[in-house]
Amino acid sequence: MSSPTGPAPGLPVRMPRPRQSGRHRRPEPVAAPEGAPVLVLAVPGAAAPATRSLAEEVVSIARSELPGLEVGIGYLDGDDAEYPTLQSVLAHTAARRTERFEIAKAAGREVAEPEGPAAVVVPLLAGPDNATMRRIRQAVMDSRATAELTDVLGPHPLLAEALHVRLSEAGLARADRARLFTVATAADGIILATVGGEEAVQAAGITGMLLAARLAVPVMAAALDQEGAVRAIAEQLRGSGSAQLALAPYLVGPEVPEGLLDAASKEAGCAAAEALGAYPAIGKLVLAQYSTALGIAPQPHGGQQR
Repeated sequence: MSSPTGPAPGLPVRMPRPRQSGRHRRPEPVAAPEGAPVLVLAVPGAAAPATRSLAEEVVSIARSELPGLEVGIGYLDGDDAEYPTLQSVLAHTAARRTERFEIAKAAGREVAEPEGPAAVVVPLLAGPDNATMRRIRQAVMDSRATAELTDVLGPHPLLAEALHVRLSEAGLARADRARLFTVATAADGIILATVGGEEAVQAAGITGMLLAARLAVPVMAAALDQEGAVRAIAEQLRGSGSAQLALAPYLVGPEVPEGLLDAASKEAGCAAAEALGAYPAIGKLVLAQYSTALGIAPQPHGGQQR
């Protein structure tokens, strides 16, 4: 039995574990602040079961990295039935915050009136796309909610890692540059496919340089939505000595119209890797944009080179 002054003699005493000191000390876990804005993922492209599954996996990764995080998913082309639109998600988020405040006040609790954004909107885009971003801004305005819109996810070293993994999964690149073996189908030139015009191509080129350093092969970006751009880049790479090309989508997936990647692959006369999809880096970068907007956590570091 325990006594008022502590455990009885002979019983084990649970002592707090000492904090590890020095440079290898584990960082303290970070949790979402109480009352923090909701992270709302803005999903472009046609709403479909596969798109919803991808978006849910992305926000699941973000929540696993920041416990207590509230999330929402809004579709630019939703139907407000099975796929809620971004505008309605933001309006509902703002209304719910006001309702919580009023309930707490009515219960006699001392609570501060909500201030700051009710939501932080993160576009599910690897690179810039002015047309899509205009639609997202318009949806935020139409919702009449106080919300902050972040930048797109890239360029970032983690996206170069994700591209490398997708290429290796398709047998188009070595999984690890340090291993002394070759892949028979490994490409010696990469076309980095994006959408969003010249600005998107320039942004993709930054990540492309990081990918080129990982693979030790030339990487050039091309816009899928510019007629003849993919073919021109393929000819340029072949003209400079690349014999076996590969198409690497610098895209999460939903933002590109169905069939466009297949058409680009045929145009370039080469195999293509899968889009980035719900690769863990995408969820981490979504959270990084949210965290940076609130100033609660640093951006993630790039992964180790493969």
